[in-house]
Amino acid sequence: MSRALFVRNRQRARRVDAPQLRSAARTLLQDLLGRDQFDLGIYLVAAPEMTRLNESFLGHSGSTDVITFDYHGHDGPSSSTILHGEIFICIDEAIRQAKLFHASWQTEVARYLVHGVLHLAGYDDRRPADRARMKRRENALLRQLGERQPLSRLAAPQ
Repeated sequence: MSRALFVRNRQRARRVDAPQLRSAARTLLQDLLGRDQFDLGIYLVAAPEMTRLNESFLGHSGSTDVITFDYHGHDGPSSSTILHGEIFICIDEAIRQAKLFHASWQTEVARYLVHGVLHLAGYDDRRPADRARMKRRENALLRQLGERQPLSRLAAPQ
């Protein structure tokens, strides 16, 4: 049984408590989604790195909030397979989106984590109906995660 989970902070816009983010990811995976097998890397990056990833791998210009690389593959939501992949979270986008949606950047980071994990679990957001279903699940999981551990703790002490 694999439970590999690591967080790498490669940005400097905000101080992030990497162990707290790892704990949130573990809570999401094990407690909220009931997953006992995962191999997941989480990278916190700045906009220039996210732009390079977005352009190189997805053919989209500019930065984005989250990119997920699924190394296992799925045919739809599944609960029986290992989650294996990498999630790249752009802190600059989290800060920007937080201002737009009157949220904290920490909540946005947690939302991107949930979104990325849902992609690894087989959720897709390309079609409107699938996007709506994924968004409902994302909102529910984000709420449950916030109830279990305050998302404000994702900010590292100064």
